[in-house]
Amino acid sequence: MTDPAPAAPSARHVAFDWGGVFTVGTFDGRSTQNVADRSGVAVERVRESYFRHVRQLEVGAWTLARFWTVMQEETGVTLPYAEFEALYLGSIADHAPMYATLAALPAGVRVGLLSNNYPVVSDHLRADPRFARFDALVFSNELGHKKPAPESFAALEAAMGLPAAQTAFVDDVQENIDAANAAGFRGILYHHEAHEQFEGELAVWLGGGES
Repeated sequence: MTDPAPAAPSARHVAFDWGGVFTVGTFDGRSTQNVADRSGVAVERVRESYFRHVRQLEVGAWTLARFWTVMQEETGVTLPYAEFEALYLGSIADHAPMYATLAALPAGVRVGLLSNNYPVVSDHLRADPRFARFDALVFSNELGHKKPAPESFAALEAAMGLPAAQTAFVDDVQENIDAANAAGFRGILYHHEAHEQFEGELAVWLGGGES
C-alpha cells in the first residue's frame, strides 16, 4: 500500500484573532467579574484598575504578577497571586464551534493567530493541543505591539510566510478588520452568533472566490 499523497498547498490561507473568536464574550469582562465575585470587591472598582493598566500586559511591559500586585494595591483585593492566576486562566470560555472549524481546515491551508494577549495566558494557549493546528502564533505581549497597529499585521504576514493578500484575517472588532484590510489582508468580521454564515464566507474565500 502506498502512502497517501501530501495535501496540495492552498493558494489562500486564514488567520484569526483569539478573544471573541475562539472565546464567547470578552475575556476581560469575565475575568474582572470573577475577581469581584471571589473577593467581594465591587466589580466597578476592579475594572477601573484592570482597564487602566491592562495595556502594560498587552505589550509585555509587565508580568502578570506585577499587574496583580498593582491591582491589589489599588482595589484592596487580598487574593494571593496563585489563586488569581488560576482564576484568570479559568475565565477563558471556549467557543466550541470555532475550534471545530479550526480542526476541519484543509491540511494545505496555513493558519495563523494574531491576538492582543497577556503573559501566562499566551503560554497557556500555546500549550493547548488544539493550537498545534496553527502554523504561526503572534501575541502582542511577545511582540510589543497590539492591534490595530500596523506592526502587528506586519508581524503576522512575516510569521505566515505569505503575502498578506493570500490570507483572510478574522476578528470580532471592526477597527482591527479595517487595519487588516489596510495591511493587505482580506478582513472578515466575526460574530459568534453568526458562525454558520462565517463558515460559508470562509469557504468561499478558501475556494478562490470573492477576492
